Amino acid sequence: MGYRAPLKEFRFLLAHVVELEQLSRTELFSEVGEELVAAILNEAGRLSEEVLAPLQRVGDEQGAVLENGAVRTPEGFAEGYRAIAEGGWIGMAASPEAGGMGLPQTLATAVNDMMSSACLALQLNPLMTQGQIEALEHHASDEIKALYLPKLISGEWNGTMNLTEPQAGSDLGALRTKAEPNGDGTHAISGQKIFISWADNDFTANTCHLVLARLPDAPAGSRGISLFMVPKLIPDAEGRPGRLNSLRVVSLEHKMGLHGSPTAVMEYERATGWMIGAPNAGLKAMFTMMNNARLGVGVQGIGQAEAAFQQALAYALERRQGRVPVAGGPGTIFDHADVRRMLATMKAEIFAARSIALACAVATDMSRATSSDSWAARAAFLTPIAKAFGTDIGCEVAHLGVQVHGGMGYIEETGAAQYARDVRVTAIYEGTNGIQAMDLAGRKLADGGDAACRLLDEIQATAESARACLPEMASRVWEAAETLREATEWMLARDGLNDRFAGAVPFLRAHARILGGHFHLKAALADRGGPRERLASFYISRLLPEHAALLAQVRQGAGGLYALSADDLAPG
Repeated sequence: MGYRAPLKEFRFLLAHVVELEQLSRTELFSEVGEELVAAILNEAGRLSEEVLAPLQRVGDEQGAVLENGAVRTPEGFAEGYRAIAEGGWIGMAASPEAGGMGLPQTLATAVNDMMSSACLALQLNPLMTQGQIEALEHHASDEIKALYLPKLISGEWNGTMNLTEPQAGSDLGALRTKAEPNGDGTHAISGQKIFISWADNDFTANTCHLVLARLPDAPAGSRGISLFMVPKLIPDAEGRPGRLNSLRVVSLEHKMGLHGSPTAVMEYERATGWMIGAPNAGLKAMFTMMNNARLGVGVQGIGQAEAAFQQALAYALERRQGRVPVAGGPGTIFDHADVRRMLATMKAEIFAARSIALACAVATDMSRATSSDSWAARAAFLTPIAKAFGTDIGCEVAHLGVQVHGGMGYIEETGAAQYARDVRVTAIYEGTNGIQAMDLAGRKLADGGDAACRLLDEIQATAESARACLPEMASRVWEAAETLREATEWMLARDGLNDRFAGAVPFLRAHARILGGHFHLKAALADRGGPRERLASFYISRLLPEHAALLAQVRQGAGGLYALSADDLAPG
């Protein structure tokens, strides 16, 4: 069985769990009604199933290769990309003034989820361009916008981000790439960047690199970084790709997965670049792109989880092995309790992670439509959770998919292992999940916990409303939220950040666990006696209790970690 877009699931989530309807009550998104949403989802689902999904194995087996300094992509990727571009999917959330559709980020998130399921290696290309579009919309000059945005939105050109250097990974303050003024408003960019996704291809007319670099008089550290647009081909007076810029793809990385997506080492040798935003304010502009990408990467994890789950379920319904313990079932391994446990876990975790991601997207859209500080704070708070939990669940569900297949899961020909290999990087790039957790425990609590407490108030209000009809589930969700509130207060009372950081990962995971319970409870209220109520019961009774152990870790602080020396951890 091939990939099938979960259209019913998206319609249910948008209508009953994250309440997309509230967007249609704003002036900005007043035309986003049920018919438009259904049309968008249906067409994106068709594209994902029929055009992109067949490229999944091709990309893995053929891979992207570097030949004579140019990247050659796997067979069919050019046609798949053109289908994405010609359908308008790259710029669906971009400004209509530059050729975008102006649709909510929530719909773009659902579309990216389906495309990630179908072919993650290819979907990463337009995702990077979408982030670049948003960064330019917010920070570029009118001239840069007029030249670049229409071509990025149409898919004629594609975009990348260039942050990492060999000596500067997550610590961007350590980067050394230089930007020297040319005297004509442009800058000469010199340096090396690594881990550049889709740094080149053989199907767009130009590749546009956003590059972080330092001006000659820049202060040290992260406050001395500027952002530059450095195109592969310098546009001529008519805006067409002209002469080759002074940059090159040095090599492509040999990766664990995502073989169809070229990941490059880039060399810039006095390449011509145009500053985006103000001098020494490059991180602010780049983080606009990164925040967009962080939600997008969380959705990549969810999409891969969905595809891995669908394949595992199909296999479990076909594979006969051993004496089945129940009557009336299909007579396959689906009837074994542990296989049921794995499949139910996969389904429940995907629902929780997808709900969090869509709720984050709704908050982003509501912030944009209403200019509300509380919606902006909600979106900012949910972003690291959506990224980290979505990708963690992608990794965990993909590995469960291998387990459901048994020995055949370890055989490449089944395709189960590819999901585990491809999705693994999502927990690393766009900020490792540990960094997302530190962001949540640090910056996102800088408001004194206001955004966190408003979210907990909402969770507990939903639980209170459910007590009459779903008392056991409602009580468990309410009590979990109260425990999280107490842990948040403990975090806020710490004098040093390191005590927070020591428990940051379990703190984020506990938020995701409890948000998952909240969204499952909302689903159960909307589907009384139906499959979503049964799935909610499974999640709340079997997975939600993990929050207690996670929050016990949070309260341990950093002391125990630093009591262990390097010698204590050395082999021997």
